[in-house]
Amino acid sequence: MQPQPLIAVTDVEKTSQWYQTVLGLQSGHGGKEYEQLLFEQTMVLQLHQWQAHDHSYIGEPKYVIGNGVLLWFESKQFDEIVKSLQAHHVEILEGPKYNPNAHHREIWFKDLNGYTLVVASPYGDI
Repeated sequence: MQPQPLIAVTDVEKTSQWYQTVLGLQSGHGGKEYEQLLFEQTMVLQLHQWQAHDHSYIGEPKYVIGNGVLLWFESKQFDEIVKSLQAHHVEILEGPKYNPNAHHREIWFKDLNGYTLVVASPYGDI
């Protein structure tokens, strides 16, 4: 089994472009209502427009976005991603820092929708 998280967003195309520009993901579907974002031909994130397709369990945008859920990515391109986050003036919440419990580096930040993301280097990278 492989996770394929889906987040609800107001503007799928704008959000897709943000993830492509900032994290280097690629569009695997494209569209105004739904998108699949890929890394090395593997889907790592899905975007879904809040009201599209009558999915009653996606939630409501009026509530806190992503409360209690983090989008966590491991990447061998950690240093490049940190530079990209800084270059695009992304809201950094914490880091970059070394996590001695996990023996890797982490950076915590917000996407343009308010979701919290973490990018971590591979376990034991330092």
